[in-house]
Amino acid sequence: MGSNENSMEANEVNSDNEFLDDKDDSALEAGIAISRGYRTEKEDNKYEVLTIEELGRHQREIIDEVNNILKLSPTIVRILLNYFKWDKEKLLEKYFEDNIEEFFRCINMTNLFIKLSSNKQQNVLKDNSAEECKICFSNLPSDLMMALECGHSFCLMCWREYVRTKIVDGGLDPLIVCAAHYCGVLMDDITVIELLDDQDVRLRYWQFITNKFVQCNELIRWCPSPNCTYAVKVIYGETRFVRCKCGHEFCFMCNNDCHDPVKCHWLKKWLEWNYEDSQNRYWLANNTKPCPKCKVQIEKNGGCNVMNCRNCSQQFCWVCMNDHGHASCNRYIEGPEVPDRSASSLTRYLHYHNRYVNHMRSLKYENNLYLTIKEQLREFRQEDVSYVDIEFLKHAVTVLCHCRRTLMYTYVFAYYLRNNNQSMIFENNQTDLEIATESLSDYLERRVILETLTKVKSDVLDKCRYCETRCELLLHHVHEGYENDTWEYIE
Repeated sequence: MGSNENSMEANEVNSDNEFLDDKDDSALEAGIAISRGYRTEKEDNKYEVLTIEELGRHQREIIDEVNNILKLSPTIVRILLNYFKWDKEKLLEKYFEDNIEEFFRCINMTNLFIKLSSNKQQNVLKDNSAEECKICFSNLPSDLMMALECGHSFCLMCWREYVRTKIVDGGLDPLIVCAAHYCGVLMDDITVIELLDDQDVRLRYWQFITNKFVQCNELIRWCPSPNCTYAVKVIYGETRFVRCKCGHEFCFMCNNDCHDPVKCHWLKKWLEWNYEDSQNRYWLANNTKPCPKCKVQIEKNGGCNVMNCRNCSQQFCWVCMNDHGHASCNRYIEGPEVPDRSASSLTRYLHYHNRYVNHMRSLKYENNLYLTIKEQLREFRQEDVSYVDIEFLKHAVTVLCHCRRTLMYTYVFAYYLRNNNQSMIFENNQTDLEIATESLSDYLERRVILETLTKVKSDVLDKCRYCETRCELLLHHVHEGYENDTWEYIE
């Protein structure tokens, strides 16, 4: 799988191939391993990656589409769409369900209804009479004054400063209301933009609007990769794994890295527990010890090393944990193990946690193989070796990282899994994938020399195909279990 894509790449490359280009250095050094070829065409068509400009156009298209029916100002339509998570069908349904005033009251936006029902137009007086600004108390010609629909009139300088301050210092809320105290009449986006004479502040205002559009839209997310400005738009809300144009793959549902086969809520629980548990374990390891009899954690709060457990009255030495006074603390004496349910639970947790962490570390090390392979490819290119003959190394590292990442998350999935026949099949598939992955990893860490390139290529491709097959079988079995609801979990 993925060979078609790699063949296409091979036909299109030249001496400055993308993998050999220096532009890849930052991505490689950041440890980004792109599992290309693992998303089917059907899955890829479920989403598209948008630039900020494309986001703006998409937002305006939705606003215009709704406004063709509602005949409201674009700003009010935008705010209503934000409230309804940019679900235009739901907005239209609620809007025509009752009278308009009741609609705005139900969604807590009566100020929008006031704006909508006002017959006054935004105006700038054109006669030459002087008017006093209620903010700076200057008497100015009326052509330097501006009033909103509410009738509150201030000078253009005060309006500009007010709007600029709201955008620069007002947080991330793009809604700007009248400057008059206790007046909630909304200012149109066009009015705000016309008042701003600073291009940077204008840009910031549009960024506020775009951010709000993405935050409120359940079908759009910013790429979580640092410094990436792309957004991903999906067609269906259940779309999970997507790949940004920057190369970052992530779960659309939870914004974490791709974590197949474990579901989002189990991963969230695992990550929260690991963080909290790591903090607790660190404090407990440095400040407490378990009673040798009842296993209750005891904190030492004095200088004496002879301890008395308040839970079971067991006396023991803080240094050696034995009950013999303090006469032989220098000797190592192995004590009997005490059966304990919590200890068994901890042992089970550590079994899965240690393997999860081990695969995570291996994945970081194997991402560095991109740098090693890149250097080898440069050397082969200097020997006039065709890229078609060596591109298999790049593909092999991609396959390895994909399988390693999958294995890492299988231990999260397995930790919450109850033992039954299905879990035994899963563990067998997990074992097969682990063996295949370790075999490929070991092979790729060897130095490739030009004389053995043909044999290495044959062996690597065989191992890649086997790893891909084992990974596909494991994931297919897990997804089949999801569809048939055959998995049982330990809460």
